[in-house]
Amino acid sequence: MRSLRERRDALRDDIVTGNPAAVDRQHSLGKLTARERLGLLLDEDSFVEIDMYRRHRAHGLGLEERRPHTDGVVTGSGTIHGRRVFVYAQDFTIFGGSLGEAHALKIQKVMDLAVSTGNPFIGLIDSGGARIQEGVLSLNGYGGIFQRNVQASGVIPQISVVLGPCAGGAAYSTALADFTFMVRDTAQLYLTGPDVVEAVSGERVTHAELGGAQVHARRSGIATFVHDDEESCLEDVRYLVSMLPANNMEPPPRGPSRDASRDSRPRLAEIVPADPKQPYDIREVIAEIVDDGEFLELHEAWARNVVCALARVDGEVVGLVANQPMVLAGVLDVDASQKAARFVRFCDAFNIPLVTLVDVPGFLPGTGQEHAGVIRHGAKLLYAYCEATVPRIQVILRKAYGGAYIVMDSRSIGTDLSLAWPSNEIAVMGAEGAVNVVYRKELAAAGDPARRRAELIDTYRGELAHPYFSAERGLVDDVIDPADTRSAVARGLAMLRDKRGPVVRRKHGNVPL
Repeated sequence: MRSLRERRDALRDDIVTGNPAAVDRQHSLGKLTARERLGLLLDEDSFVEIDMYRRHRAHGLGLEERRPHTDGVVTGSGTIHGRRVFVYAQDFTIFGGSLGEAHALKIQKVMDLAVSTGNPFIGLIDSGGARIQEGVLSLNGYGGIFQRNVQASGVIPQISVVLGPCAGGAAYSTALADFTFMVRDTAQLYLTGPDVVEAVSGERVTHAELGGAQVHARRSGIATFVHDDEESCLEDVRYLVSMLPANNMEPPPRGPSRDASRDSRPRLAEIVPADPKQPYDIREVIAEIVDDGEFLELHEAWARNVVCALARVDGEVVGLVANQPMVLAGVLDVDASQKAARFVRFCDAFNIPLVTLVDVPGFLPGTGQEHAGVIRHGAKLLYAYCEATVPRIQVILRKAYGGAYIVMDSRSIGTDLSLAWPSNEIAVMGAEGAVNVVYRKELAAAGDPARRRAELIDTYRGELAHPYFSAERGLVDDVIDPADTRSAVARGLAMLRDKRGPVVRRKHGNVPL
């Protein structure tokens, strides 16, 4: 037995240590090894490895002569802040982290365990893609992973962390995940690489230009978070997990109460100008409403005219959706609608209450938006809110015009509690635009059109767009002092905590994808 133990320990040491030359190459690229990454992600000494001794069984093209243990991926389970997660980390030092049959079966096994135990699933990706030498078995392996991604969607949180190349079919798994992290300069995410692009189209492009972190953070919207280094990236993954429930049957982890129901924040009235045309940073408003001013913003560089964030209010995790007047005056457009819709659906799937901060002049007009399908994309956000059964609170800060008011979780589409500041103006359109349309002929015939227009604007505001018009008709539940916003939201969340949504008997709806 002593001899057997020594042989076992020696083998395990060799597997864990890896090929020193390959490890050095990995470090020279500015990347950590798979095991170093797991050490940063998981609580100390919590990792339990599964399938350490697994090796591929492929033959041909020299593969039978190279059968390293782990087959290029480290899989298992550990804890983050004491809470169970399942994880895989691709090992670029073995076959370039490429995916073959055994590699895929290992990932599929931990995915099945994550779903069956009801715990989050995290993938640390650093792979050249499908292992060409194994042919269709590699593609079959990817298909099995994608099938599990879809089956796990809305059941357990799924997080993809791109720390190196992620090419070909592997890219779809990141798109299917709930959150995608990327590291600037080292992460690359695309279906076809620069060589193939040049061969097919003649276009020359670098890896970074084609699928770097900045591209997916600013243009495609695939990257939820981007970091400068792996250490800060993995630390933020830990922070994100601390705010998520383990699965769709559990509430998010609750923090200590902060007595928010009696917390006055007079600075809110100073942040937001009374003039509806004056911009301000909605993130300053969010910081005043949430605990300790801390929130985790998603897709910070994409569709910046809407802000989506996770935070806590009086210890309770909430999802915030807010128009951003600093960018395009806070209008909704194609990208903003998609961004907010997916976030709303995630929060609803995982029992996270929604708080919507409204200051929206409408949808972005123009042929570009109309031809890009702004109607269809705006309908995604409308569908997401209408379908959501979690507690929903709407706060109207200033303007809320037209269809954008409806889409931003209005009372008419099912918000549970609608609050408004005294500066609110809810209408089909702004007073100036409304007067120009309704009184076009009268203004054309007036002796002093400017004076008459000013009079009509005042009349319109006084009759149809004054701060209490919607409250008088039950479309706003309360007009609150801006300083009381944090306390009003906290009280609303407490009131709605035991909300139960109706069960609708149908297979599924048809989202306007």
